[in-house]
Amino acid sequence: MESQKQSGPEPPIKVSTINCIDLSNPDIGESVALLKQACLDCGFFYVVNHGISQEFMDEVFAQSKKFFYLPLNEKLKVLRNEKHRGYTPMFDEFLDPDNQVHGDYKEGYYIGVDVPENDPESEKPFNGPNVWPADGVLPGWRQTMEKFHHEALEVGKAVSRIIALALDLEVDFFDKPEVLGKPIATLRLLHYEDQFSDPAKGIYGAGAHSDFGFITLLATDDVMGLQICKDKDAKPQIWEYVTPIKGSTLHRVLGNGQDRYSIAYFVEPNHDCLVECLPTCKTEKSPPKLAD
Repeated sequence: MESQKQSGPEPPIKVSTINCIDLSNPDIGESVALLKQACLDCGFFYVVNHGISQEFMDEVFAQSKKFFYLPLNEKLKVLRNEKHRGYTPMFDEFLDPDNQVHGDYKEGYYIGVDVPENDPESEKPFNGPNVWPADGVLPGWRQTMEKFHHEALEVGKAVSRIIALALDLEVDFFDKPEVLGKPIATLRLLHYEDQFSDPAKGIYGAGAHSDFGFITLLATDDVMGLQICKDKDAKPQIWEYVTPIKGSTLHRVLGNGQDRYSIAYFVEPNHDCLVECLPTCKTEKSPPKLAD
C-alpha cells in the first residue's frame, strides 16, 4: 500500500459558509427560510439544538472508537452481510471509481432497523436483524448504538417537518406512518485512516458522491476533512471545506494525516411508500419529468 505521509495535502482553498438550522427556534418561519435557501444553494446545512445531548454524542463517538480499535480479526467476525449489517473494511468501497485508484481510506459499521429473521418484514431488501460484537468484547456497545439509532430518527423526523413546510406542504407530509412509520433508517459508523489524500493521484478518504436518499444526518469529530461541491457541472469543480461544529449534495472526504471519525444516519421512507413528484412541485404547464 502506497503511503501518503511524506507530504501534506494542498492547503484549503475555501471554507464554505452554510446555514444553521436551530431545531429549538420558536420562529419556524426563520428555520424554513434558512433550510430552503440552504437546499437551493448547496444541499447542506448545520442542525443544532436537536435534542441529543453532547454528553451522549461524546459517548457514541467513544464507543465507535472502541470498535475500530479492535484487532482486525475481531472486526472481521462481524463482517457486513447481504442485509448491509456489520463491518466494512478499509478500501471496501469505491465511491468515485472513475477518479479513484483504490477504495476509500475508511472502514465502517452498518446498523439498521432491527427486524427479526422470523418476521415476514425481514424478507424485504435492507431489512433483517442487526449484527453485533459480542457483549464480552464491547460491553454496552449495542445498547448505546440502539439508543442513538432511535434518537437520530427523531431528529430526522424533525428535519422532515421543516422540509415539508419549505415545500409548501402540510407539516406532517413526510412524518406520517405511511412515509416514515417503518423507514429504512441506517446508522453508519466511520473511521478514516491517518493518511494524506491526494486528489491529483486519485487518493481519497471518501471519493466524490451524492447521497441518494431522503435525509442524511452527519455527526463529525473536530478534524477537518469534509468537502462539498455546490456545482457538480462546473469545470473545474470547486471544492470547499465544511468546518466541523459540535452538534452537528456532492461531497467527499480528504485525509489530512489525522484519524477522523464520523457518524452518518441515512433516512429513507418505508419500503412500500409511493415515491412520486410532490404536489407542490408540478403544474399543468410543468408536469412531472418522469411518467408514472
